[in-house]
This record gives sequence, structure tokens and C-alpha cells, in this order.
Amino acid sequence: MKSALAIARYGLGRTASNPSVGCVIVNDNHIIGRACTAHGGRPHAETQALAMAGANAKGASAYVTLEPCAHVGQTPPCANALIEAGIAKVYIAIADTDKRVSGRGIAMLRAAGIEVEVGLCEAEAYELNKGFFLTRSDNRPMISLKSATTANGKIAGDQGKQVWITNALSRRRAHLMRAQHDAIAVGVNTILIDNPSLTTRLDGVAHTAKIIVFDRNKRLSGNEKIFENNSLIITEPDLHKAMAQLVELGITRLLVEGGAGMVSAFLKADLYDQFYWFRAPHEIGEGLNAIEPFDIGDIERETSLKLQNTIHLNEDVLRVYQK
Repeated sequence: MKSALAIARYGLGRTASNPSVGCVIVNDNHIIGRACTAHGGRPHAETQALAMAGANAKGASAYVTLEPCAHVGQTPPCANALIEAGIAKVYIAIADTDKRVSGRGIAMLRAAGIEVEVGLCEAEAYELNKGFFLTRSDNRPMISLKSATTANGKIAGDQGKQVWITNALSRRRAHLMRAQHDAIAVGVNTILIDNPSLTTRLDGVAHTAKIIVFDRNKRLSGNEKIFENNSLIITEPDLHKAMAQLVELGITRLLVEGGAGMVSAFLKADLYDQFYWFRAPHEIGEGLNAIEPFDIGDIERETSLKLQNTIHLNEDVLRVYQK
């Protein structure tokens, strides 16, 4: 199951609106098939792993990170595929909360005489596809907040002037974060001041995230770089309603990159699951604070976030906080 979870992580940011699922098929203590959900959400992991296993799938065990689907969508049910392949036992990390599945896949497998065990690595499986589960339970995607600051908590120079803050390794790590999310959100001021493309630029990674810009006063001209890509402008002032709108578009994982007002708004609305703080060792004098109205160094005291991991990126430090 650990192997199936590792495989599933490769699909994060590329399978929406479907979850990224991993499947490993084992026969006689040998892995004979393994796959994750394909880019775009299909084909599903189980059917790909079964195709790799071929006739050897008969009598084998399947380890799946999410309950196999039981409904007919654009592809046949994966539960049927496992039954028809002659799988003898299925280990499922976590049941699906989608009302179209929600126990039906498990019931189908058991009705066919297949032994089913549910709950193996359940907590890890939930965290892996937390965005998918949150779209069902909270009508919002999983939300990651990101900020890159100087040692004294500044994200830009005086009057918002853009300055290079973090090093090249940190910037590559930030692009990896983009690759693991379905959409990137920024405030309109970030676009007007910096005119970024917000593309994912990482060697060996093909990824196009939807770009979400909050522009309630319709200040954008339509000539900005983001309009060359897959962009969406939101004028809705209520962030909770905006998140529901993103769910309707199939977005399960949202990365909020800034600026300060946008990150602060999500914190104030209690709309966040994790916070990534890239901190460079140098300081600048006058400049724009990362968060309003408190200092970013007080993030644990002022929010529900707790430090989970500290990663050194040469001279920079990445602190990862989770709710």
C-alpha cells in the first residue's frame, strides 16, 4: 500500500476533478502491475494496472489507495474490472465519499466473492487526496497558502516593487508546488504590479494549472500575460462562495501564491489547510509585509497552523505548516 500511495503522488495536480489513485497488483509475492490515475483523470489506476498484469491477475491481490468506482461514467466501473480479472483479494486504503460510490464498490467486490480489507494506511490516503474529499465534505478544494519573504518578513520592496528574494533552489521547489496543484490563485495587484505568467517551469514536468485571479473591481485589461494561458477571473467578494465555484469547475487543489492581501484574506476567512513559508537569510529595509495585520513570524500564535517540517534549501529555509 505504501508503494501504491507513492505512485498516486505522481498524479497530484494532474487528475482533477478525479482523485489521484494508486494501484499495485501482487501475485506470489511479486508486483505484476502498478499504475496511477492518468493525466486528465482517466484511465483509472486499476484498469491500467490490470492491463499490465494481464492473465497473471487471476488469483492476485490488489492494493488500491481509494475504493474502486462502482458507477458507469466515461469509463466502466473499476470494481467490475477487478472482478472480471479474477482478483482474489483487494486491500483498500480508504472508502470513497462520492455519493456515486460510497461503499458500493466494496459491496460489489464482496458480492463477487472477493475478500476485501479496508483501512490500510487510511490516514495517509486521506491526506493524499484531501482536496478530493474536501470538495465533497466542505464544498471547497484543499487550499495551500505560499509566501516567500526576506528574513524580516518582507515580500517586496517599497511600494510593492518586485525584488528577487529566494534562491534558485527555492524557486524550483515553488514550481514543484505549482505542479502538484490544479490551480494557482493570486490577487489582482500581483498581476498589475508584476504581470507574471504563473506557468509551471520545471524540467521533465508537463503541467498547466488554471490561473485564478481575484479582480472584484474588474481592473485587468485583458492584455496581461495570464490571458495567454488557462485563466479565470473571479469578481465574487465572498471567498467561501468563490471556493464553491472552483469546485464546480473540478478544482480539488488550490495554491494561493499572493500577494499579501490575498493570503491574509484566506487566513481571515479560515480557508487554508497548509502554509508554505520560504524564508531567505537577507533583509530589506522598507517593504511590503507578507501578512496583514500580524507579523508572519507569529503565524502559529495567530492561526490554527502548526509547524510540521523545516526544509533547508541551501541558504533559504522552507517551513511547512499544517492546520
